[in-house]
Amino acid sequence: MFRVSNNLVGVLNLLAFLLSIPILVTGVWLSKQANAECEWWLQRIFIVLGVFLLVVSLAGLVGACCRVSCLLWLYLFVMFLLILLVLSFTIFAFVITNKGAGQVLSNRGYKEYRLGDYSNWFQNRVNNAHNWNRIRSCLRSSKICSQFQTQFANDNLQKFYAENLSSLQSGCCKPSDSCNFEYQGPSVWKKTESGNYSNPDCNAWDNDPNVLCFNCQTCKAGFLQSLKTDWKKVTIVNVIFLIFLIIVYSVGCCAFRNNLRDNWKR
Repeated sequence: MFRVSNNLVGVLNLLAFLLSIPILVTGVWLSKQANAECEWWLQRIFIVLGVFLLVVSLAGLVGACCRVSCLLWLYLFVMFLLILLVLSFTIFAFVITNKGAGQVLSNRGYKEYRLGDYSNWFQNRVNNAHNWNRIRSCLRSSKICSQFQTQFANDNLQKFYAENLSSLQSGCCKPSDSCNFEYQGPSVWKKTESGNYSNPDCNAWDNDPNVLCFNCQTCKAGFLQSLKTDWKKVTIVNVIFLIFLIIVYSVGCCAFRNNLRDNWKR
C-alpha cells in the first residue's frame, strides 16, 4: 500500500496540475487579446506560472504515486529553490514597500505624493525613461484621467477639494496644490501669468488630456503609491503561499524517504 505521505503529495500535485491548465489558457488568451503595453507583463506571468506548475506537478505526481525516486528528488529540489525564491522576494517586497506615504493637506480630502519619499529601488524604476514611457502609455490607455474628468465634472472648487482621490488621480490628473492654479475643472486649470514656479511639476502641467501631469514627479509618486499598495497585498499572499510550500515540501520529503525504503526492500 502507498503510504499516507505519498498519497497526500499525489493529491496536492493533482490539484496543482488541474490548476495549471486554466492559468496557462488564461495566459495564452491574454497574449491574443492584449492591445496595450499595460498587459504584456500579465500574460507572461500567467504563461510562465502555468508551465511551471504543469511540469512540477507532473513530476511530483509521477514521483509520489509511481514511486519514481529520481522524479521525486527533482521535484523536491525545484520546490526547495521555489521556497528560497518566494522567501527572498517576500523579504525584498517588505523592505522596498516600507517607505513612502501620502502627505495630508489642510482642508483637502485627498493626499499628495512626493517621489523622494519612496525607496531608491522604486525611484530608479520610474526615473528610467524607457520604463516611464511604458508606464505613461499604460496610464493614458487606461483612461483614468478621462474618467476622473467625467466623475467630478460638476464639482465646484470647494467640493473638488473635499473629494477622496486615488493616488493616481491626485498625482497624474491634476496639478500640485503648490502651483496655485485657477480651478476651471478637474483636469482644466489656468496657470498664473508670472510662470515662475519653484515646483518643476507646475511647468510640466498641461491641460491637454494626453499630457496633464503624466510628466510630473507627483504622477510617478502616485503610481508608486498604487504599486506599493498592490505589492503589500501580494506580500501577504506570498507569506500564505510560502507556508503552503513548506508543508508540501515536508510531506514530499517523507514520500521520498518512503520511496527509498521501498526500493531498498526490493
